[in-house]
Amino acid sequence: MRLRSMRIWALAVLLGTGGAAWAQEASQSLLEVSGSVPKNLAPSSEQVTLSASQNPAGVLVTIAPGKEGYPGVTLTPAQGKTWDLSKYGHIEATVTNTGDKPLSLGLRVDDTGDWKSNPWNAENAYLKPGETKKALVRFGYSWGKPAHKLKSSDVARVLLFAGKSKAEQTFRIESVVAGGVAGEKPPVKPESIRTTPRDGVLLGSGVKVDADKQLQASKATVSLEGQALRIALPREPAKTVQWVAYQPAVGRWDLRDSLEVRMVLKNTGQAALTPRACVTSNHGPTDWIEAKAPLAPGAQVELVIPFISATPWNGEDAKKSGDQLDSTAVSGIRLAVNGADEARELTIESIRADVPPAAALPAWLGKRPPVEGDWTQTFNDDFNEKEIDASKWNVTGENYWDKQSHFSHVNTIIGDGVVKLRFEKKHGHQNDDPNHKRVTDYATGYLDTYGKWTQKYGYFEARMKLPTAPGLWPAFWMMPDRGVEAGPQWKRQSTENGGMEFDIMEHLTRWGPYRYNIAMHWNGYGKGHKATGSDRIYFQPDKDGFVTAGVLWTPGELVYYCNGREVGRWKNERISTIPADIMFTLPMGGWDNSPLDDEKLPDDFVIDYVRCWQRADLATSK
Repeated sequence: MRLRSMRIWALAVLLGTGGAAWAQEASQSLLEVSGSVPKNLAPSSEQVTLSASQNPAGVLVTIAPGKEGYPGVTLTPAQGKTWDLSKYGHIEATVTNTGDKPLSLGLRVDDTGDWKSNPWNAENAYLKPGETKKALVRFGYSWGKPAHKLKSSDVARVLLFAGKSKAEQTFRIESVVAGGVAGEKPPVKPESIRTTPRDGVLLGSGVKVDADKQLQASKATVSLEGQALRIALPREPAKTVQWVAYQPAVGRWDLRDSLEVRMVLKNTGQAALTPRACVTSNHGPTDWIEAKAPLAPGAQVELVIPFISATPWNGEDAKKSGDQLDSTAVSGIRLAVNGADEARELTIESIRADVPPAAALPAWLGKRPPVEGDWTQTFNDDFNEKEIDASKWNVTGENYWDKQSHFSHVNTIIGDGVVKLRFEKKHGHQNDDPNHKRVTDYATGYLDTYGKWTQKYGYFEARMKLPTAPGLWPAFWMMPDRGVEAGPQWKRQSTENGGMEFDIMEHLTRWGPYRYNIAMHWNGYGKGHKATGSDRIYFQPDKDGFVTAGVLWTPGELVYYCNGREVGRWKNERISTIPADIMFTLPMGGWDNSPLDDEKLPDDFVIDYVRCWQRADLATSK
């Protein structure tokens, strides 16, 4: 679960593309560069030094190698505590990379709001050595997307920063100005446009194809015949790959409501061939799927390309293993055939995104752990009672994950053999406490076993049905709990000193109904924070629409399961050695979500059961 303020600063380096030049009706300089370093420009640490630049005028920033995560400078008003920039629409910094290596430079604008509410907007610029660019932050947007509604009448500071580096980094700030007009919006970038194919049809009946924009080929010739693609494969050496790419006319396809792509191919030539294909996206491709046998002349085959990789995610090779496709940003379909001694011909007759029927689940699911051993069930709640079992669960606590909702005990609803965490628009106090200072317009349910049940090592499993309303963030996760002797909650649940956060199933509703996240977080939530995991765990709900997620936690190893299938594994000596409690949360937001849609509320995160087991040789007194 993305927690607390740590994410705020960490996300500042994940900035999108810098803005284009905009016509300004007026502008206001925020930085004076007249032969000396302005007093209102301060380095972030001793690792950063500033000096005046004369030709051209500016401030030269030198960042020495060091441990600081985001070294740079902070610009504050020369007079008064804040700038009133309410008549402008953005802040723009002109910077030059004066180093000999590429530079990623972030620009962040803060107002005076509570730091816990992320009171900033941000962008960045990527600069080649010697390159000058303008980094531009529009008020109310971060990385080209709607974000915090910045109080432009109360701007407190502007930050320019680079990333951690083992080599010296230098850049020159030539100007920082407020400009544009209030309320301006960023331009729509073609690559940000998303198209959802009607009935999942990408190629076929009813689909118009713009050959100039949608077709690419190498060592092959592709042409449009009616609503099919005819591919001519000339004679080429056997090691030569002949490929064709079919892509959206603009932007990306949004296939979040699918789990596979089906491609119907026909060999319309005079020689056999063996085609293979994959689906590509902004993040990466699916596995390549090859026909099981050579396709004879006149024969037809349907290639089924699943979004689920045949290789589970592995922490030893986290960036290359597991599911790579981003189904919300599909960039195309790629077909390939190896060369041959003779010319051949192939026709793509149709391409369709689809969802396969629900697969049968393994018999052990919900009954025992996925591996052999001397196991004992240590926790079980099927939610068959009329009330939440208070000996196991809390329905109140602190909400660290969004600032727009409050926990209400009436939004944790038990009945019909399930418990529901309900998110709805309802004004109220945190934990239904009229004396609590936190009052919001949205209520949500909550469950955890903090102070009531913990376990070190074992197998932990829950069966759940996910909400679908845009902007929600359900999760099944675990946090360390060292017990009352450790002190206050922030010490008891620290992910430092052997502790770790386990995100067993973490979902953002923007991803659609077939994808969630697994993750591990440790070493706190500040500058020392570390994490690994995958936000692309594709899954097929069971016949009732539920997903069963679990984690097998043993010394030095974590193995994640989805519907009985291994989806992730990480072996590392840093894996937690501290007992942990169980949590279920349903806030709004998250790091990659869409805005909340009140029209789709209320919505529920449904939990059918929670079960845990312990292996005899790993059992402890806590």
